[in-house]
Amino acid sequence: MKQAATEIVRTLRQKGHSAYLVGGCVRDLLLGKEPADYDVATSATPDQVMQYFSQTYPVGAQFGVILVEIENKDFIEVATFRSDVSYSDGRHPDAVRYTQSAKDDVQRRDFTINGLLLDPENDQVLDYVGGQMDLKNGIVRAIGNPVRRFEEDKLRMLRAVRFAARFGYKIENETFAAIEGLATEIKQVSRERVRDELLKMLTEGHARRAFELLDNTGLLDCILPEITRMKDVQQPPQFHPEGDVWTHTLMLLEQLQAGVSPTLALGALLHDVGKPATFRVAPDRIRFDGHVEVGEKVAAEILRRLRLSNEETTQVLALVANHMRFADVTKMKDSTLKRFFRLPRFEEHLELHRMDCSASHGKLDLYDFTRQKLAETPPTEIRPEPLVKGNDLIGAGYEPGPRFKEILDAVEDAQLEGRLRSRDEAIQFVTREFPL
Repeated sequence: MKQAATEIVRTLRQKGHSAYLVGGCVRDLLLGKEPADYDVATSATPDQVMQYFSQTYPVGAQFGVILVEIENKDFIEVATFRSDVSYSDGRHPDAVRYTQSAKDDVQRRDFTINGLLLDPENDQVLDYVGGQMDLKNGIVRAIGNPVRRFEEDKLRMLRAVRFAARFGYKIENETFAAIEGLATEIKQVSRERVRDELLKMLTEGHARRAFELLDNTGLLDCILPEITRMKDVQQPPQFHPEGDVWTHTLMLLEQLQAGVSPTLALGALLHDVGKPATFRVAPDRIRFDGHVEVGEKVAAEILRRLRLSNEETTQVLALVANHMRFADVTKMKDSTLKRFFRLPRFEEHLELHRMDCSASHGKLDLYDFTRQKLAETPPTEIRPEPLVKGNDLIGAGYEPGPRFKEILDAVEDAQLEGRLRSRDEAIQFVTREFPL
């Protein structure tokens, strides 16, 4: 992709314009990482860019941004140099003012480490904002006045946290103070944009650090107050020697590897979200009676607020609802255990259980038992072809109705437990256990 971006830069220069690689791709290249995508900044106007390249899409033409299609249906974002203007709505500029100066353009960008330009033809870096030094020293610093940068786009506060967590950097003091002062204004950002940043934090491999920074800056209480309520909620030490619910949750987040599915990551974050509301000190120990059921309701509200898809919401709520069932796996009937295995994406339930145990008492015997049972059980035994169906019951003289489900469930239980192996055996079972 770098070669395609370089060709775009070369074409623009041949047409008499300035052009450079810019932003995150330059940062990543200087860090020795392969960029996920490439951006080009140029003095050419959007109309000119669209004239020079055959496959273009004016997705952000009003802000000077054109997508140029390259091979394999990939895209390079080409943006016209812009100078600083006001942002009354906290996201979009009130007007777009183009400039011929690359130096002016980078002054409006968010952080110094993202404000670097690169000439891809000779690998020369243009640094007008001190970004190379901040990369060297591991600092996330807003360009210019941090309050002004964050007032332009409040989402930048979350991006500062994400970059600091992802790279293990420190947020520069004035930048940090600006986030603290403006934290409550994160509520002005659309829920979809907040969701997308949170999911990146959870799935980039540094979730614990990200959520500690969210908490330290005051952002967490503004976007996920249900999570901050976990702090100082003590747990029974015989099961949770690690401490309160917040600490336990952070220890799960610490185990999330880069590339983890968003649903498993959210399951780790939300699996105990019902504990603060159900905390009580009983005569024998601290208890959280009903925390799973309460947690489902709280998690559902969070997921609705963040506008997760229905499919993702269903899976996350299933993770919350079932995370305590592993305590009973050694006592489950075969039919119950096999139905447990049928949960969609059961591997996520199993992995959440492993992380949950690792972040508390450390005992993995139930995890090992479940994993072994799952490995030993063929898929055809977990979800076998039914021995009898509704038509078979009708043929045997049974009237369709609510009783059908009871009969079919009973047959399936016996089949899953290995007590029935043929259709004839199943019909005999039905006539014996459910006489007409």
